[in-house]
Amino acid sequence: MALGRDHDRATLIGCVPAGLLAGFWLGWSLGVLTAAAFAWGGLWLSPDLDTRSRALKRWGPLGWIWRPYRMLIPHRSLFSHGPLIGTGLRLGWILTVVIVAWFGLAALPGWSSPTPGEALPLVLAWLQKHPGPLLAVLLGLETSVWLHLILDGDPLPAEWPRRWRHRRRR
Repeated sequence: MALGRDHDRATLIGCVPAGLLAGFWLGWSLGVLTAAAFAWGGLWLSPDLDTRSRALKRWGPLGWIWRPYRMLIPHRSLFSHGPLIGTGLRLGWILTVVIVAWFGLAALPGWSSPTPGEALPLVLAWLQKHPGPLLAVLLGLETSVWLHLILDGDPLPAEWPRRWRHRRRR
């Protein structure tokens, strides 16, 4: 298993080739977005948010929002380190926190922004017209998780059934 500083260094180095590859495939502006999402995913949305990690400390005073996640998700489980599943859970959690905060702000007198219910159709319509940015962000986030898993020495969590894991030669 790699140390936190090793994960950070690899993330900062890895965001460059991730951005370049995405740039060739999706276009340069989306390549930059992929690189930024890769860096954000590795540094702030790490699979290690379920521990007292460097990624958790980066959230500073907002680190408390990860407390329920840390209490519910065992470290190196399918739900923290599982490809797609772990990323989806962390994104779902942060989205839940944002929506709850948005509803709270919308309830304040004088709040003039649209409610989440009013904004959702606009966001979905925009994403249907412009799916590239969402693809670039998801690609960057997920590839940073794969780099994390590879640095930990096994891209599949330990609790996965043996038939789904690769066999290590000793």
